[in-house]
Formats: sequence, C-alpha cells, structure tokens
Amino acid sequence: MSTPARRPDAERNRTRIVEAARAALAESSHVHLNEIAKRAGVGQGTLYRNFPNREALLAEVYRRDVEELVAASSALLADHEPVEALRRWLDRVIGYAEIKHGVLAALEPAAWQDLVAHSQNPIEGALGHLLDAGKAAGSIRTDVDAHGVLLLIAYLGRLDRAEWESKARPLMNVILDGLRRRDADR
Repeated sequence: MSTPARRPDAERNRTRIVEAARAALAESSHVHLNEIAKRAGVGQGTLYRNFPNREALLAEVYRRDVEELVAASSALLADHEPVEALRRWLDRVIGYAEIKHGVLAALEPAAWQDLVAHSQNPIEGALGHLLDAGKAAGSIRTDVDAHGVLLLIAYLGRLDRAEWESKARPLMNVILDGLRRRDADR
C-alpha cells in the first residue's frame, strides 16, 4: 500500500517545521520542540503528527540537507565550469556540515550512525560527479577521489562552534586549492 498524498497545507506545515528546526540547529544543538513549533507557526499537535519525536524531526532535517546537497552537484555543473561548480558545492557543504554537527550532537549515537551510513554513498557520488567533470576539463587533479576528499572535509566536524565562522571557509579553500591542477593554470 502506498502512503496517501498529504494535503498542500499539511505539506507546507511539515516543510516549515523542518526549516524551523534547521534554523534552530544552526544556532545551537540544544533544540526544543516547543521552540521549533513556535518558530514554524504551528501547534504542538501539528508538530507531533508530522514527527512523533525529536529524533524523527532531526533525522528529517539531516536527510533533506543530504538530498539538497546531492542534487546540487548536477545543477551546479549545468550552470558553471567544474572548478566553480565544485567551489559552490563546497560552500554548501560548509552549511551542511554545520547543521550536521548540530544534528549529530542532538541525537543518540545509534540514530546518527545510521543516518551517516545512509548518506555517505550519495554524497560521495555527488562529489565524484563534480571531481570527474573537473578531471575531464583538465582543471582538477587526476590523483584524487571523492572518498579521499570526504576524509579531508570530515575534519570540519572537529571545529568548535566558536571557531566555525573563522575557520570553516578558509579550510575549505585550502582543500579546493589542493584539488586544482597546477599545470591547468599555465
């Protein structure tokens, strides 16, 4: 049996709840459902009809961010040359990583380990798509792969929240500079 389609207003409420939770996570990993309901402009009942508990809501925030990040690789390549598309995608990764840090801090280890395990392959595939386009264009080093780059990016998770603004983007720029083919600039 398939799940019946949601009414448009119910879908809008669900989207507002997820967006409010995402915004709250960008500020702090201490997210309270009553605060999220208030930010979304919905009642507690509406929140709980959509998300039976805090973990379900945070998992949905995480899944949506992954879906958007994965979809962005092809869209960016359609509009930009490969290195610029990769730079813009890495900018999105910074925002994704900040929210991911908040989600993982707020969830029990078993719940976040499952989320991370299911998101790694799609993210690696999206990054691989960007890297392959850059390699084909001659602007990205051929001796790197998506898995290796993700290992470098993973260290963003070690930044303290207080360091995030001053360190995340400069570190991502170092990664991008390291991915460029030096002979492509000549």
